[in-house]
Order: sequence, then C-alpha cells, then structure tokens
Amino acid sequence: MTYLYHTSSFLQRLFFFMAFLLMTSSAFAQNSHLRGRITTPQGEPAAFVSVLLKELQKTTLTSEEGSFYFRNVPAGTYTLQATCVGFTPMEQQVTVSYDKTVTHDLLLEKSNQRLGEVTVTGRQTLNEKPLSIGKVPIKPLDLPQSVTIIGSEVLERQQTQVLSEVLQNVNGVYLMGTTGGTQEEIGGRGFAFGSNNTFKNGARFNNGVMPEMSSLERVEVMKGSNAILFGNVAAGGVLNLVTKKPRFESGGEVSMRVGSYDYYKPSLDVYGAINNSEKVAYRLNTTYLNAGSFRDGVTSERFYINPSLLVKAGAKTDVLLEGDYLKDTRTPDFGVGAINYTIANVPRSRYLGVSFGENNVEQKSATATITHRLHPNWEIRSTNSFQNYDARQITSTRPTGFIKSKKDGTFNGDLARGLQQTASNEKYYLSQFDITGKFKTGSIEHTLLVGADADKYDTQSPSYITLAAFDTINIYQPEKYEPRRSIPSLGRRTYDTKNVTRRIGVYVQDFLSLSEKWKVLAGLRYSAIDIEGEGNTVVKGADTRTTTSSYDYAFSPRAGIVFQPTPNMSLFASYANSFTPNTGTDIYFRPLDPSIIDQYEVGMKNELFKGLLSANLTLYQIKNSASPQTALFDAEGKPNANTTIRELAGEITSKGVEVDLMSKSINGWSFLGGYSYNDTRYTKSNIFQKNDRLRYNPAHTANASVYYTFQNTHLRGLNLGVSSFYAGDRLAGRNTRLTVPNDAFRLIALPNYVLFDAHVGYSLQRLSLRLKMTNLLDKLTYNAHDDNSINPIAPRQFMATLSYKL
Repeated sequence: MTYLYHTSSFLQRLFFFMAFLLMTSSAFAQNSHLRGRITTPQGEPAAFVSVLLKELQKTTLTSEEGSFYFRNVPAGTYTLQATCVGFTPMEQQVTVSYDKTVTHDLLLEKSNQRLGEVTVTGRQTLNEKPLSIGKVPIKPLDLPQSVTIIGSEVLERQQTQVLSEVLQNVNGVYLMGTTGGTQEEIGGRGFAFGSNNTFKNGARFNNGVMPEMSSLERVEVMKGSNAILFGNVAAGGVLNLVTKKPRFESGGEVSMRVGSYDYYKPSLDVYGAINNSEKVAYRLNTTYLNAGSFRDGVTSERFYINPSLLVKAGAKTDVLLEGDYLKDTRTPDFGVGAINYTIANVPRSRYLGVSFGENNVEQKSATATITHRLHPNWEIRSTNSFQNYDARQITSTRPTGFIKSKKDGTFNGDLARGLQQTASNEKYYLSQFDITGKFKTGSIEHTLLVGADADKYDTQSPSYITLAAFDTINIYQPEKYEPRRSIPSLGRRTYDTKNVTRRIGVYVQDFLSLSEKWKVLAGLRYSAIDIEGEGNTVVKGADTRTTTSSYDYAFSPRAGIVFQPTPNMSLFASYANSFTPNTGTDIYFRPLDPSIIDQYEVGMKNELFKGLLSANLTLYQIKNSASPQTALFDAEGKPNANTTIRELAGEITSKGVEVDLMSKSINGWSFLGGYSYNDTRYTKSNIFQKNDRLRYNPAHTANASVYYTFQNTHLRGLNLGVSSFYAGDRLAGRNTRLTVPNDAFRLIALPNYVLFDAHVGYSLQRLSLRLKMTNLLDKLTYNAHDDNSINPIAPRQFMATLSYKL
C-alpha cells in the first residue's frame, strides 16, 4: 500500500508537470504555427516527404512518423505542397489564424506514372544504418563486423514488451535464462552478456531488471568483440538501448495496451519546443503497467518515466540531458523445479513460491551528452552518466529441497522450502570523451576516433540469515500441506559485502578507405581495472571480515579488412580480442591474471536487387585459452578442495555461422529473418569432460517475419503479419565434474521449439489499433537458470494496443 500511495502521488506530480509544460509551450507563443502528418494510401507514415509553404518559401522534411512542423508562421492563407518520389504531388490551401497552432494532415496518393515494375518504400537498409554505439559514423556495409539494428517500426508492429522479444529478430543473440522471472539473462555466440555488455544511450545499464521498451527508438547489436570501444566486455557482443529523443516539432502519442491475464498498460509520449523556442526542445515518455500472469499468484507492477531535454547552446554545440526512473515490483518465480535433474511434470500455471514473495527494484539514471562541432568533419563528444540501482527481495529459495520417501527412496513431490532475503545497492559513474574526425593523407581517407573513459561501480549488499526449512509443500498435490503464510523476521547479519570497481581506458581507432574497393579498420585500447572488495567468511559460526584487492590491465587490439568488389557487396575478415578479470587466487594466493579471449570473424554483406534485400553471412571462432577452473592441487601438491583457489587451465571454444536477411517494403510486402548456428564447448578442462557443451546456449536459432500492407483503397490502412522464432536444443542443469567421484551433477536437455505470433494493424489518420496473438500453437517449453530454476514459457496470449498520434 505504501508503494501504491507513493506511486499515485508521483503520478499526480508528473501529470501536473506535463500539463505545465504543454501550457507554457503555448502560453508564451507570439506567433502562429502549422503542423500536420502525412500518410500513404496504406495508412503508413510518409517519411522524408518534402513539404513547402509556397508563399513563404519555407521547406521541411517529414519525420519517420510522417509529421511536419512550421514554426512562427504569420497569420494568412498559404499553399501547402507535399512531394515525394512515387507519389502524386499534393497541393492544398491552408489558413493559419493569429496566435494559434493549426493542424493540417495530408494523404499522398500513388503516382500513375510508372517508375518501374515495383513500388518500393522503406527506410535505410540493414547495411546502411550507422550505430550510435559504434561511436563513429561508419556504415555497417563498411564495417568488418556483424551488426544489427531493430528500429521503431518493428518494435511497434510486434508490440514488444521485453527485450528477449526484440532479440528474436537478431540471430546469434538470445535469451539464456529468466533468473526467477525478475530479469532476462541475454547471451550471444556462447557467452553471457551481463550488465557489462548492456548499454542505454551509450552508458552501461544494469540489466538486473527488465528494461522498459516503450521508450525505445531502436535496439542496436554489435556482435563479437568490442573491447576496443568499451573495455572488459564479454566476447559475444554488446547491446545498446536507444531511447526516443527530443524534437522541435510538437507531437507525440497516447496509447492504451491491454492483454491476457489482466494486463493493462497506458503510455504517454509528448515532445516539442519549450515556449516555441528554436534552442530548447523536450520529450517525455511515461508508462504504468499492472499485470497478472499465467502463473498462479504471480503479478507485476511498474512505473516508468523518461524525460529528456535538448539545448542548442550555440551554432556548433548541442547539450542533450536524459534521465529515467523505474520502479518495478513483481513476484519472484523460480518455476516448476527439477527432481534429480528431470523437469517436474506439473501444470504450467503452478507456482511453488511463497504467497508473500516480492522483488522490488528502483532504478534511476541521468546522462549528459555534449557535442561540439569543431569543423564539418571534426567533432568532440563528452558523455557523463550516473545510475543508481537498488534491489530488495524476499522469497522462497530455489526448489532444490525435494524429499526422498523413507519407504522406497523415491521422490513423491514433497518439497522443503527455504526462505531468503537479499538486497543490493549499486552506484555507477561514467565519464567518456571522444574526438572523431575525417581527413585525407594523399588519396587515403581516414575516419579517426580518439577517446578515453573512466567509470566506477560502488556496490553494497547487506547479508541476511536464510531459513533452510521454512515449510513443506507437495508440488503434485498442493492440498496435501497447508503452506505457511506468515512472514518471519529474517535477522540481518552485522556486516555488508562491499565492492568498488574502478576502470580507465584510452583508445584510438582509424578507418581507412584505401580505395573504392579496399578499406581497413585498425585500433588499440589500453584498459586498467582496480577492484577492491570487503566481505565475510563464516567458520564454525564465527564471522570473519576479509578484504580482497586486484589490479589488472590489458591491451585490446582490433584489425579488419574489407573488400568491396561492387558498391553493394562487402567481403571482410577481422581479428579482435577482449579480456575478462577473474575472481579468486592462484595456488600461491596471488590474484588471478585476466583471461584473454581471441576472436576471428569473416563474412559477406550484400545489398541485393538494387538495395531491396540485405543479405549477410558471418562465420566466427572465439577462443578463451585461459579459462579459470578450480585448481586440482595446492602449492604443496596436495589435492585442493577450495573453489576460490583456481588456475587458468581451461579452454572454451565457440564456433558459429549467422545469416541475416531484411527487405524494404515492396508493393506492401516486407520480410525480416535469418539463421544462426553456435557450438560452444570445453575444449580443454581439468574439471569437465572434454568437448562438453556449455549450458543455456541454443545450437540453432532462426526467425522469420512477413508483413503485408494493403494497397487498394478499400482496405487502406490495414496490415497483417506473421512472425516466427525457432530455438534448437539447449542444456540446463550442471556439467558433470571429473574431479568428484560419482558426481551427482547432470545436464538437463531442454527441448527445441517454434513460436508463431500473428499481428494485425489498422491505421486511420492519427488513430491506430494493433492486435497480437502470441504462441499460436500453445507450445510448452522451458527457460532455465541454474540447475533447479526451470521456468515454463507463456501459453497462447492476446494483446491489443489503441494509440492516437498527438
């Protein structure tokens, strides 16, 4: 109730603030304004249309949402003209009244003139969109690296709610586990991403909570090693969540989304110039979610707000201020459990946790980005960011305590539940400075990046006493026992675990265009990491404080070559490495050296049929030749049982191939799809069997989405789509240890599956309705975390979104 009260109070303040912004934007207006939105015969927004006010000779281009805006227009009657290739030019008279904002929408009709056999519409292709996470504006076609951008059009059509739904469109990057239903663990090419590999607007983002999708403009994925840009990131790739930015034209959207299991989610997005200024623009995204679940007794509630401000501090300087606040409360859910490494056969809806289980996360962030253009070809960019992540949870422990029958030694479904309480507070600071520029030395064109960054994690976690035996339930017969519903007091220990991580890095990268056909990318980064920890060990009931300290540094090179036999084809090969700091000590109690991970990548990128279809092929090998494992013997040659004493004796090798396909809209049809194969194994190990596969990585993934927008006038504005996703066999459980006689650890085979979703959308001017049915075949499969947290996927569900463009 306290949370709901504070949320309600905060919402009231937010709405008053929004109303104030909107009122002040018009109250101080001294002139009239003209705005509108242009759509195609199919009801889609017409982007990049040239709009002209003839009498004033004012011109503008429509945004990706089809909107245009003329500021400070004197009162009078004007001729408004809209032109776009493939459509008939449109002229209409419009009257602008004094001291008012006039709205005038247009519909562009298809031209009767034959421009070719097909009509093509769409934005930049898969190989044309530069990534902001790449720090320099290099087209993906020129990069010796596999990259993917999932833009707002796909996010809206698919009504994405969680990040894993977006990544079903990205081959080689996938959901590894759901961590008790409170977060999504993402992996790529055999390696877990973690918070080190997840970014929001270029700053690291703690993915211990599911990110809010309604505020995103796009999701950027750079596969493979990116250590030169970001330091110690995992080898599989990085994700960057790009939020919607301020605009000087007024507009926005209000929407309501409803769905199965009491799901409802209102959202608001507004943007425009403050007081009609040409120097200051704002944007405000906010949403509230309240939902049940197909899992009995599992609920979720969240509130999110994302304000941003763009200030043109001068003709050459922009200041972008962004912040967000997320409050997420949901029921922890560790799934149906596994008995003796076999998934429990219980109904998909059965929840095994305590009724009062709750996970609370509060996340705040603020980012300031200053961009100064020294010259048309040179730019300085400074980014400073702060993030505070606070998480608290009380829940039953993972379902591991299954009780054997005293009669025959079998398991009858009795589960001894434990109870645990956890908390964590993390403060993250980032400062980053980049200089980018283009210049020539003779006939060679250079795109140079020189930069430095420094960041700091300050993490503190209190320790609570865990109840090993809270109560007993039966997973097959819930009525067999009365579950305990009272909330006991879990005493807090007298210590906190503290950890401070400091990182610095300097880097230089140059992209050289040697000729029209040959290009080279080369760079080097130096990184240093200092980690200081303070924790506790418990020996015979006595608490003992311990401190740890480590310092690591590494050089991370990157080199790649690109050959373009035609302007629409690229062949590339690249090498890069990354490093990962290791915990624990060697047999002499010295900090372990970091692991250096080498990656080789070759591929081909194509823009086929004059850019109508992007088709890319990538092959890679990633090798960690110094993976840490528990040391077999200590410094005296005796068998070692201390898991914190380790040696860099293992080797992990990941190999794979990826195919990415994306088309423009052709006569109303568009396609997005691809395939990936990955094989990640222990190729050397003193602990595990050689060639054992690593857990949670699907061997195969594939996706295909087909959309059609009706062209004729009777069904104008209607679009249909089907999307599918395939995940091959995966492994959960635990790898058997060679060093433990009769080891009980076993791997759990998770079945492969195919999901089909259906999409229907209809747009009428500013109003649109989207319908979605997920998991059409009602397929049952599982995601896993650790050896006993086995979470079934959602059954067939329905969702609808009604939205209105402001």
